[in-house]
Amino acid sequence: MGFPGIFQKQDINRGVEEYRAAENAVLLDVRERGEYESGHIPGSRNLPLASVSQAPALIRDKAAPVFVYCLSGGRSSAAASALRSMGYTDVHDIGGIRAWRGEVER
Repeated sequence: MGFPGIFQKQDINRGVEEYRAAENAVLLDVRERGEYESGHIPGSRNLPLASVSQAPALIRDKAAPVFVYCLSGGRSSAAASALRSMGYTDVHDIGGIRAWRGEVER
């Protein structure tokens, strides 16, 4: 029994590619509203970490692929763990937007 991916480095750029290729996927930005409004990855939805318990209202299908990011990777890790404990089965912590090389929306 192992912990798949526990020592793998997060790569938000690869994670967004995987999100774009996945059917019915959700790209979730767990930063605060002001951070999100200052620049976010196109197609992402904002649900601050403090509100992650409200995920079922935003993501009804608990089997949908959910790709989670924040600023540097700390909050995305906590949110991914919380989502898994809520019964979401396909959660990907893709790290922080600081390493994002693509465009952002405001």
